[in-house]
Amino acid sequence: MHTLPATDIELAAWLRLSLAPGLKPAALRLLLSAFGLPEAIFDQAPEALAAIAGEAAARAALAPTGSDFDARLDAVIAWREQPGNHIVTLDDPAYPPALLTMPDPPPLLYIKGRLNLLHTRAVALVGSRSATPQGVEDAQRFARELSVAGVTVVSGLALGIDGAAHRGGLEGVGGTVAVIGTGADLVYPAAHHALARQIAVQGAILSEWPLGTPARAANFPQRNRLIAGLVSGVVIVEAAMRSGSLITARLANEMGRDIFALPGSIHAPLSRGCHRIIKQGAKLVETPDEVLEELGFARRAAPRPPPSAAHAVLSSDADSTNGRALSGATVSRPNSAPTPAPTAGASAADPATAGHPASPRPPLDPEAERLLATLGHSPTTLEILATRTEMEDAALQSHLLQLELAGQVTALPGGRFMRASHG
Repeated sequence: MHTLPATDIELAAWLRLSLAPGLKPAALRLLLSAFGLPEAIFDQAPEALAAIAGEAAARAALAPTGSDFDARLDAVIAWREQPGNHIVTLDDPAYPPALLTMPDPPPLLYIKGRLNLLHTRAVALVGSRSATPQGVEDAQRFARELSVAGVTVVSGLALGIDGAAHRGGLEGVGGTVAVIGTGADLVYPAAHHALARQIAVQGAILSEWPLGTPARAANFPQRNRLIAGLVSGVVIVEAAMRSGSLITARLANEMGRDIFALPGSIHAPLSRGCHRIIKQGAKLVETPDEVLEELGFARRAAPRPPPSAAHAVLSSDADSTNGRALSGATVSRPNSAPTPAPTAGASAADPATAGHPASPRPPLDPEAERLLATLGHSPTTLEILATRTEMEDAALQSHLLQLELAGQVTALPGGRFMRASHG
């Protein structure tokens, strides 16, 4: 190996252990507890290591490095030298203290962004990749309120609920941490490139995977274990019966973390996972305050900044760079004139004719289909639907009536609407 300064020699030893095939973090922790730093492990006889962690761990720890090890070490050192990048080893004071309570903390963490966010009060918000518009709104609102209260929001950078959780977390002082299942030099999914850049500046991105590791299905349950380890509690917003979020909840429960779930309609597939874990003992929550209270996190004394001050700057920056459009919702600009909705014929724009459709079961036009797609199984107000679709009132009312007559939508008291249970 080429000559290296002392700190890089230590990093080389940590990297060698973290890359050793078949050396599990729990076994490595036993060896480190017995012998101290990695260099000391390499000085031991195989029998000494085997007596502490078993023969398989001894073989793995003392296995010679691969021919590409020097190149990989150079890449890690170069990555660490880039602004905002950190490599934190298990013996480093910067190592997240919450992860040290796990039985198998990773030996090496690759972190982009603010290290201090890994030493704060934190709550995970996770859920379905194929979230409903209502789920996305709920996740972003819960995350925003938790972050405003000074709590760091942790999630996994996936599409759907995770992305909404990160965007909400960026809107408050608590910030957000993305725990990813690839190398820290990659972004997955590609649609979250802009969001990841913003998190790397205003929050933190954390990975235990070697640089260059692509997205593999097997990595994500392991990623979920780190999400669970970093936090005091996990909030599940939407989850199907076989959801990765339920793996996170199970792992968190095993580590003694609190589990919360938002309930939903009995007809909604993405409520079933939430209802299942509520039956198994998760706490049903309807507001962010319930999460804060249950975890004993007092709200910060500082009031929320007024919209005209820093909060507006942060929100507008967040929305203008990558904003809510990434979640699938359209960005509405409160100070501009409403965007005219594409008309589906004169009757759509004319309130006088809106109440008298030509036939009792008209075929659905594309705009009505688009409106139906934004409706979840939870009661939704006209205001929320107008924001989601950017339709003018007359067009919105007309399409809602069309959907109601087609049996796709149910009108509820109080001017609320929801998707019909069979629709």
